[in-house]
Amino acid sequence: MVDLGGQYEGIKEQVNSAIATIMETSAFINGPEVKSFQSELEAYLSVKHVIPCANGTDALQIAMMGLGLEPGDEVITADFTFAATVEVIALLQLTPVLVDVEPDTFNIDIAAVEKAITPKTKAIVPVHLFGQCANMDAIMQLAEQHNLYVIEDNAQAIGADYTFNNGKKQKAGTIGHVGATSFFPSKNLGAYGDGGAIFTNDDELAHTLRGIVNHGMYERYHHDVVGVNSRLDSIQAAVLRAKLPKLDQYCNRRRQAARSYNSAFREQANIITPRTTQCGEEICDTCTCHVFHQYTLRITNGKRDALVKHLAEKDIPCGVYYPIPLHKQKAYVDERYNEADFPVTNQLVKEVISLPMHTELDGEQIDFITKTVVDFVNG
Repeated sequence: MVDLGGQYEGIKEQVNSAIATIMETSAFINGPEVKSFQSELEAYLSVKHVIPCANGTDALQIAMMGLGLEPGDEVITADFTFAATVEVIALLQLTPVLVDVEPDTFNIDIAAVEKAITPKTKAIVPVHLFGQCANMDAIMQLAEQHNLYVIEDNAQAIGADYTFNNGKKQKAGTIGHVGATSFFPSKNLGAYGDGGAIFTNDDELAHTLRGIVNHGMYERYHHDVVGVNSRLDSIQAAVLRAKLPKLDQYCNRRRQAARSYNSAFREQANIITPRTTQCGEEICDTCTCHVFHQYTLRITNGKRDALVKHLAEKDIPCGVYYPIPLHKQKAYVDERYNEADFPVTNQLVKEVISLPMHTELDGEQIDFITKTVVDFVNG
């Protein structure tokens, strides 16, 4: 699914040199590499504050802690996403409120969000799934109308642009009150281990978050807030520094691969290709709205599971993201949920399949993958 070895060859010298320097200086935690990466990512995102942390799940949890959400507060998020999004809500004894998603973008359904808002609602967590932003114009409008926080789950869309209705562009993760991302190795900007970060333009919130990630300390052994131990280590920061200048290039390569996939599947009645918010069913030459962390199809003739097995037999990696809705997961089952409220998610889990998507994909590989998929689906 991801060729990290091939990608490493392009940054090998810089990564190896930086790691060697860290080993010689022994600045493993909060060293110069972490501080430099933080500053460079702030500049790339045009955001005032980046707070590095240990992983993307921590980033979400710390963001919610920093906002002062209290047990029982309701937090609305998407039913169709990875469990980490709802996991941290539950861990903090907040009340998760899961809602359906859109069938074409896979992102949170705005009408469902509006319907779910109650006097107990305190925050919305839009998940920028598979590489493109949710409808942030509508989400920010709802948040302002109901005095809610917006916490962007940007684990899959770093580098993507969101174009507002007025034409203004802003990087994913920097639009809401706070954003969180993951640097898991397979991400578009991935470390060689775990890592994450939190983004905000709010000075006071940033100060709180910096304390939380480091045991609640602003001064050593003075614990001013309840915190956690969640720090990005220097080696991971060095890897991320090597990759950050190439992030736009990496995303462009993924878009080109997605264009090739789309072209091969265009005339297939039983295959629905990804839709971008900016370009529609096509991916225009200047597209920046989707970074294609995943390239996800819908197989509409009931052959998805058989296709997964067939691809495995052909040694073609694939993934089903996600096979079970969160509202049906044992940990998050709740009598509040009505199956009639999740028609799209319940259909998507039967149809979605993600194909290999990374910076090293070439035309020969894509031709083999697409021919295998088409022949089987139509067979």
